[in-house]
Amino acid sequence: MTTQPVAKKLDFFERYLSLWVLLCMVAGIALGKVFPDFIHRVSAMEFGEGSHVNVPIAVLIWMMIYPMMLKIDFRGLGAVIKRPRGLLITLFVNWLVKPFSMALLGWIFIQWLFSSVLGWIEPDTAKNYVAGLIILAAAPCTAMVFVWSYLTDGDGPYTLAQVAINDLVMIFAFAPIVMILVGISGIHIPAAVLITSVVVFIVIPLAAGVISRTALIRSKGETWFNESFLPRFRPMAIVALLATLVLIFAFQAENILTNWTAVLLLAIPILIQVYFNSGLAYSLMRYFGVRHNVATPGALIGASNFFELAVAVAITLFGATSPAALATVVGVLVEVPVMLSVCHLCVGSRPWYERGLARKS
Repeated sequence: MTTQPVAKKLDFFERYLSLWVLLCMVAGIALGKVFPDFIHRVSAMEFGEGSHVNVPIAVLIWMMIYPMMLKIDFRGLGAVIKRPRGLLITLFVNWLVKPFSMALLGWIFIQWLFSSVLGWIEPDTAKNYVAGLIILAAAPCTAMVFVWSYLTDGDGPYTLAQVAINDLVMIFAFAPIVMILVGISGIHIPAAVLITSVVVFIVIPLAAGVISRTALIRSKGETWFNESFLPRFRPMAIVALLATLVLIFAFQAENILTNWTAVLLLAIPILIQVYFNSGLAYSLMRYFGVRHNVATPGALIGASNFFELAVAVAITLFGATSPAALATVVGVLVEVPVMLSVCHLCVGSRPWYERGLARKS
């Protein structure tokens, strides 16, 4: 496919996806300001006393993630493992670079520059902001990466495999990485609460998707599953995503309106981290001779975040109106326009990328 139709897809999504996110933000903030008592009651709804797992957020995330998990065919991992360079680079950036670089950037900008040097942020608040940034960076993108891959003409099956492996790694790596890095920043996180979050927001939807896919294909066949069953979930996933965004912004309405300077300050390390990790992954893919339609989703997975999970975990650990939750919400605000710009860079640089591959062949 040439870059022209890909660019047209990008222009369409840039216009309408950004508009939907803006509308969700306005609707959420309006709900938070007009009906604060109602939003407070919603934010206090938990799965059992002391679980700290918000019921509406959990249900919406399941509705979002479950359809995506249904698409994952673990049988296809064998073909990806036979050409593993793209996958290995993705895993390297996602798990050995991304969370640690964000912890470093958070400390430099939030705790040192903006708090210790300039005095713009209280020290305890700065620690909570950094905790939120770490949670954000420790969760690689799962759902939205399929949109970014589509917009850059990425290899669909390979993208599915990258997401599947990331999800499996996330089950075991997310909690330890968050506990270690947040602990270094000076905040103790209860292990039980974090493990509960992993089970609720990762293990359950992943297991439900795998079990459902296997059982339905065996009983109805793969053609029926792909052509009749999966399409039913597309509207549900979109509605759940928009509803999640509205709730997220409603929970943080007061923080966004009263701490808008903090929103701008938090955006700085997030922006640097996105461009650094996407550029690193993309450059490594080119250096090691990975095809462009594998390199683009790999770079985008390394740049974007599973912000739905990050927000849910931050709310679970620190509360719906906490500084940590606000830091993850800033990730939501930054996600769409910044990731669209990364998509543009990947599409526009394709000739440069292909010339590099040609020299290696």
